[in-house]
Amino acid sequence: MIVILPTIILGFAFKWLFGMVGNGIKPLTDLVVNTMTLPDRFDQPIATAIVLSVIVLGCFFVGLLVRTRMGQWIYHSFENSVLSKAPGYKMVKETVNQFLGKKESPFSSVALVQVFENDMMMTGFITDRHDNGMVTVFVPTGPNPTSGFIYHLKAEFVHPVEVSVEDAMRSVISCGAGSEKLIRALQPKINP
Repeated sequence: MIVILPTIILGFAFKWLFGMVGNGIKPLTDLVVNTMTLPDRFDQPIATAIVLSVIVLGCFFVGLLVRTRMGQWIYHSFENSVLSKAPGYKMVKETVNQFLGKKESPFSSVALVQVFENDMMMTGFITDRHDNGMVTVFVPTGPNPTSGFIYHLKAEFVHPVEVSVEDAMRSVISCGAGSEKLIRALQPKINP
């Protein structure tokens, strides 16, 4: 089950995703089928390939346009005057930027944090850095890391450690058992 189940879930996820895309472009593929002479047996797959190619090429050319100075000006003007007023646009844009790697993922950096500005440290994840030097961290509660607390701290009380997110989450889920990697990663910073 451990080997097969993830593969089956991934297969269903791809099927669902392709079904969503297929349904989204169906009016365009129907238009291509009705206007072009295509082999009867392969008309839908060929029409889908044509529509997807046109969409990808369109995105490519828009990307080329936005890389120019005039294209950037048009994009920023449109974004500031129209898109920024649309509800949820900023959240969707940040999510897409994180997904495409343009912005650091909120859980990409593990830290030990001094929440109460004393010697006590908690395992946390850096979620944002601010221009004024403050750092926002999420400190999960064990054994359920989906709940926790958000703290805004001075950078001096946040100690990033070179530990994988998986190791830190494993420590949180096991209520602190296996935290030696976190402590070991912090030791050189405390005792140089």
